[in-house]
Amino acid sequence: MQQPKLGLWLLTALVFGNMVGSGIFMLPRSLAEAASPLGVIFAWLLTGAGVLMTALVFGNLAIRKPELNGGPQIYAKELFPKGSNVSILSGFMSSWGYWIGNFAGNVAIITTFASYLSTFFPILTSKQTLFTIGSLDVKLGNFLTFTVCTVLLWGMHFIILRGIESAGKLNFLATAAKVLGFFLFIVIALFAFDKSNIGSFVAPRYDGAGHSIGLLSQIKNAAVSTLWAFIGVESAIVFASRARKQADVKRATILGLLIALAIYIGISVLVMGVLPQKELIHSEKPLVDAIVAILGPSGGYVLAGLGLISLLGSTLGWVLLSAEVPYQAAKQGLFIPAFLKENKKKVPSFSLVLSNGLAQIFIFSTVSNSMSAAFDFVIYIATLAYLVPYFIASVFQLKLTLTGETYKGAAQGRMIDGIVAALATIYSVWVIIAGTADIKTFMLGVVLLLSGIFFYPLVKKAAQQTAEKQKMSA
Repeated sequence: MQQPKLGLWLLTALVFGNMVGSGIFMLPRSLAEAASPLGVIFAWLLTGAGVLMTALVFGNLAIRKPELNGGPQIYAKELFPKGSNVSILSGFMSSWGYWIGNFAGNVAIITTFASYLSTFFPILTSKQTLFTIGSLDVKLGNFLTFTVCTVLLWGMHFIILRGIESAGKLNFLATAAKVLGFFLFIVIALFAFDKSNIGSFVAPRYDGAGHSIGLLSQIKNAAVSTLWAFIGVESAIVFASRARKQADVKRATILGLLIALAIYIGISVLVMGVLPQKELIHSEKPLVDAIVAILGPSGGYVLAGLGLISLLGSTLGWVLLSAEVPYQAAKQGLFIPAFLKENKKKVPSFSLVLSNGLAQIFIFSTVSNSMSAAFDFVIYIATLAYLVPYFIASVFQLKLTLTGETYKGAAQGRMIDGIVAALATIYSVWVIIAGTADIKTFMLGVVLLLSGIFFYPLVKKAAQQTAEKQKMSA
């Protein structure tokens, strides 16, 4: 059966839809707590510039190395001699970490969906104790949130099993609704913007010990959070093998990024001008609360409804992504062979089941935490899991420019790509250092990454068998 291909607009919808998911709905609260208004704006601009360099790297590699599809983690094996143990190990560990980021990211979006659903069903925030397990009091709201998240996850699972192209079209429709909702929000918030809500543009922030946090430290603290809003910029790269034209992959990546950046900066500043800072910091659904402050409850219902539609699309796109990553890695000999199993619709069925099963484990965090606390926890783990593959892709692009591979007769393009790759590499290193400053988060990320080492023997055996088959057929 001929596999349907994804065109420019479906790829752009995947990029934009996967990026503009839970981030813009929840980040205004996280950013208001982490940095002053000036720090927030600088964090967005810095992150936007860094991610633009990374996106240019992704787009360039998609054209120069079209055979290496499946995500930025795939390039890890190309940094070492082909077929060597270190090549296979680096490729597998990078893919493992990236995969963890994928299904952890699913949970952040799904919990945001439940948060916005509480606009229509306030019982989702009920603090009434439903039952007790040991020392844990399970609240009614948390239990219902867990149920909603579980139903959403597995509902998307069965939609995707029906075919990737049809799922991509549904994602496109949800993305269109998302753009409409954000446009309406921006227009309304412009008229209600109140500078006094923002206060001093350089208002101080304080750490747990009460010490003042300087502007540069604020920007650093906000950088990891803002980066979360751009996770998914590589979505077109992951689906490169399913694209109609490889050139569309680069176009979709850049187009989706620029649209998202404009929306992010606009909405972040406008929310700070509509809600007072103290109210914003404690908000579970900042955009809805902002509209309610302007138009009353009816406006909140409209925006929450559009938000739910857009989050459904984001969930669909991210579940697609989390299943595609290990599937494509397995095709490259960098993941457990069982992930190659497909159904009749060419959907990686085994990968889909296991990815969602692991995401389900993360969803249990909603039982004991508030939705905002669960969101903050998950985005840090997921973001750090993505940073290493982003760094690897940048280093691989740098390697190509230094060796001249694929650049025959293109000296000027080679130099430009080298500068872009160097900037993307520096940015990745900086955010990794900033993000791992918290030792607890760092250690948890390391444990999750190293957990993959138990499965490496299976991957190594499969890679050796593939190499032997290639020698015999040569």
